[in-house]
Amino acid sequence: MTALIDRWRLFALRESVKHRGRTIASVTVMAVSAAFLVSVFGIFGSLTGSVDRLVGGIAGSAALEVTGVTDSGFPASIRDDIASTPGVVAAVPMVRTQVDSHSGPLLLLGADASATALDSDLQRAVEQQLAALVSTTNGVLVGTGVGATTGDIIQLGSHRVTVAGVIRDGASARLNEGHFVLTSLAIAQRVTGHAGRLDSVMIVAEPHADSEGLREAVDRAVNGRALVAEPSVRAVQTGNGVRILQYMTLMGAALAFIVAAFLIYTTMTMAIAQRRPTISMLRAVGGRRRTIVGDLLAEAAVIGLIGGMAGSVIGIGFGRIAIDTLPVALMQSVEARTVYSLPLYAIPLAVGAAVCTSVTASAVAAYQVYKVSPIEALAPVGASVADQVRLWLRVAAICVTVGGLTVSVVLVLLRLGDFFWSGFALSMFFGAGIALCFATIGGLVRAAAWVARRFGRAGELAAATLERAPRRVWATMMTVFMAVTVTITITGANNDLLNSVRSSLGAVGDVDVWVASHPPEQFPTTALPSGLAAEVATLPGVAHVTEGQLGYATLGTEKVILYGLDHGSVSPMYQDLDPQVRADVVAGHGMVLSRDLSRALGVGIGDELSIRTPRGLQRTRVLGVVSYFSALTGTAGIGLNQMSDWFDRPGATLLQVEAAPGVDEAQLLASIRQSSPSEVYVYSGAESLAGVEGAIRQGMAVANAVWVIVVLIAAIALLNTLTLSVLERRREIGVLRAMGASRRVTLGMVLAEAAGISVVGGGLGLLFGMASQFFFDSVTPDIMNIDVAYRPNSMVLVFTAAAIGLSLLGSIPPALRAARLNIIEAVSIE
Repeated sequence: MTALIDRWRLFALRESVKHRGRTIASVTVMAVSAAFLVSVFGIFGSLTGSVDRLVGGIAGSAALEVTGVTDSGFPASIRDDIASTPGVVAAVPMVRTQVDSHSGPLLLLGADASATALDSDLQRAVEQQLAALVSTTNGVLVGTGVGATTGDIIQLGSHRVTVAGVIRDGASARLNEGHFVLTSLAIAQRVTGHAGRLDSVMIVAEPHADSEGLREAVDRAVNGRALVAEPSVRAVQTGNGVRILQYMTLMGAALAFIVAAFLIYTTMTMAIAQRRPTISMLRAVGGRRRTIVGDLLAEAAVIGLIGGMAGSVIGIGFGRIAIDTLPVALMQSVEARTVYSLPLYAIPLAVGAAVCTSVTASAVAAYQVYKVSPIEALAPVGASVADQVRLWLRVAAICVTVGGLTVSVVLVLLRLGDFFWSGFALSMFFGAGIALCFATIGGLVRAAAWVARRFGRAGELAAATLERAPRRVWATMMTVFMAVTVTITITGANNDLLNSVRSSLGAVGDVDVWVASHPPEQFPTTALPSGLAAEVATLPGVAHVTEGQLGYATLGTEKVILYGLDHGSVSPMYQDLDPQVRADVVAGHGMVLSRDLSRALGVGIGDELSIRTPRGLQRTRVLGVVSYFSALTGTAGIGLNQMSDWFDRPGATLLQVEAAPGVDEAQLLASIRQSSPSEVYVYSGAESLAGVEGAIRQGMAVANAVWVIVVLIAAIALLNTLTLSVLERRREIGVLRAMGASRRVTLGMVLAEAAGISVVGGGLGLLFGMASQFFFDSVTPDIMNIDVAYRPNSMVLVFTAAAIGLSLLGSIPPALRAARLNIIEAVSIE
């Protein structure tokens, strides 16, 4: 151990301090990569963690929960059937929904005296101020997040209630972070307009009861009128709803680590080159290769550890900020108030990934220690057998390329419709591209040298430098390659997705006026005031009003968006069907499913489907399967009347208004807005389409952050590599200057070297980026559940030019440093 510490102090630590730029660059890229990974874990851990805490605070000792299929709940009489089931100690009826208030959305909880059987935060909240709650007319208890005091009158939806008390102490006060309203069951039913209905029944089981047997018994008692599951299923459904973003961001984090690995490789290669005299001396006095390599890997592990820990701290801050930027439509389905919560595994995993990436990349570079003899190591830095790529490695890379491409193409053709396999196909495709570049390393280096020679005498010197260090040149070229590829792939695929969504929702923008219960960027899932459709239809200038409904529902185990469709609806769930199928769906003869929901339920066109409704199990037939961009785990559509009847959701949640010929749309919009209640949203078709696109762009913001981070890492890598290249050759540059080479030639040599690397790397990235954009578009139907058309964009040339420009810009500091080298110091022996 003492020897290890001495070697670390004398060699690794001294070199790291001496070459601060290299060390800082390595730590920085690992920190950025780790920060991105920690922020991703923090975002999605916060979503599921918030729901978990809320579920635990309400459920307590409950073994099962019976919940409504939709937000309309189920008949309260079901509770009595559950309570009489053998093995049930208590069946606690509850109203559990979100309501609007002066302080924003609040969780409304209504329960009766049986809630004391739960032994939960909810039960303790009731016990604390039960007397005040019972003695107050229309009384409610509120959390501290409501911002009210005892005696205040607050508005919940269209009802006014009196604050009987504020829960400030204990775990009860932390329920939903204090943003809750607790009241009696009767008052909660009146506030929500669901008289005689429940949202949930919490079941406390007898000790040592058979969980499966109890669940089957309760399921028989419910008889298909509600869902029976463990309380934790709510958190599972929340996790399923954000799978798209989760997989995309995790893939982005993986790309960041891949680019960081290239920088670590080039950095360690340079470090070994600079230490060749020291390494040769150690070898000459009996130092073992294993010991030298072990020290290098230990140094890399420390760099990864420091970078991972620093990045974890930064990632926590990024995650906190990102929580507030998630798509509103996505967060609308999450009942819990989302607060930042970092999973325990996040930091260890991010630090571990940083250390493993740094050590693995360094191990590839450190392998040359085994290949260089002490005699060769004592020679001035130049061409080395360690830098040559053997034939068997190139053949292996070709095999990896063919295998990766084959697997990725087969997975796309199989259309498995699974996030994991789609992500695996993309990874294999990217891996095949990198392997192909490695297999053609000789040709790529010669191409870079050819570009460098276009710059005259300075270019000839640069070409010679490039050709004698193929691995270093290739690794540096790959940073530019990855930056251009990722930029073109993500921006191009995002634009293709937006264009496809815009095309599929084009009819939404053609509607003259929309009347809805929510703003255009959210799903209108709340019923509009009764009679509003008839009132709007009588307004001057209105030709026709089409009613529609949206609501959250559970089909099987999947939480989905359910559409109630009527004749003339512009929803793709209606427009993409044949005329006869449209008529059958509206008439209630069957339903239409989105592609992802069809896969999840394992049914197709013509199959029979049993679904739970408040009126019991209903059998229907799948009449159509459409390509539709789903925000959750799927979308389904049925006739409007059938939705109202089966799910007890009378009325409409949105109105599609068609103007009479010659009527000014702006005036009609103002007229409808003036005549509608203040809680109703009225907007144009263009605003509706912009709202949908805005919600999608919010989701894409995370993906866009990926390519920004990758480009940042690539820029650091290129700057670092070229700087180290100058430092490595300062003696050679000093000799050239002593022989009469001007500062201009020296400056041009470094710039020509950068131009060769960046032009070839950028051009290669352009070609592969366009190919990967096409491949990503082919996989998108399995990820986003919508067919995406590949559209080449002229902006790819701009991105490529920007990458090349960035590379050249990054080469200016090392080029100036080379030009300003002191001749005497440069040629002196260290």
